[in-house]
Amino acid sequence: MSTHTMQRSEYEAYDGQTGYAKDDAGDHRPGAAHRTEEPPYAWRAPFSSYFYREVGYTLTGLPVAILGFVTAVALFALGVGTFVTVLGLPILAGLTTAARGFGRLERARVRGLLALDVPGPAPARPRPGFWGAVTARLADAAGWKAVLYQVVMFPWAILSMTLSLVFLCVGWTLALYPAYHWVFARWTDWPGYRLFDFTNGSGRHVYYIESPLQIAGVCLVGLLFVFVTPQLVRGLTNVSRLAARGLLGR
Repeated sequence: MSTHTMQRSEYEAYDGQTGYAKDDAGDHRPGAAHRTEEPPYAWRAPFSSYFYREVGYTLTGLPVAILGFVTAVALFALGVGTFVTVLGLPILAGLTTAARGFGRLERARVRGLLALDVPGPAPARPRPGFWGAVTARLADAAGWKAVLYQVVMFPWAILSMTLSLVFLCVGWTLALYPAYHWVFARWTDWPGYRLFDFTNGSGRHVYYIESPLQIAGVCLVGLLFVFVTPQLVRGLTNVSRLAARGLLGR
């Protein structure tokens, strides 16, 4: 292939109006990574759609992370294991291609749920022939960065989902306790929620949350969780934003 033809192929790999890669069709937007929406003030955060989109990101992130991690580890192990044969290189090339696909999915999730627009990377530099395509994918730095993203963000996805779900459920369960306190007295033999019970030498001790002061205290603790949770989730998702910007963007 002549130099002129190769230059033309490289040019055709881009959108002429925006300069973004055609194989990252969802990312044809000019400029660097930027926010599409500003986060709400702390007192509004627990009741904002922005916060619940962030929670949606952390809760849906684990299934996506599992699929990406398993794919990356399996293809890498298979590629390295067959590296001495002719099969290893195409498998590793397929790994970077698959990782780019997961990267496009993750950029779409970050854009839709975390309000951060991360333009996609340029395509792999094209080379003629089958082995040219394989070596182009093997030399694709953006593809390997996407592989790294799938590996390092897997444990973070587990932590983010766990903390988000626990804090969200604990906060609203405690904050709304005054609304369902009556259930225990009506449908059980408890005068209120049984917080703990134990037996020692002086007999059995049971602690119920039943007095107005106790109920108010539980509600206040719940409200504290409710207002702290958005800040916690914001911190967790900010790490995901930084990772997407650094490993999945240009």
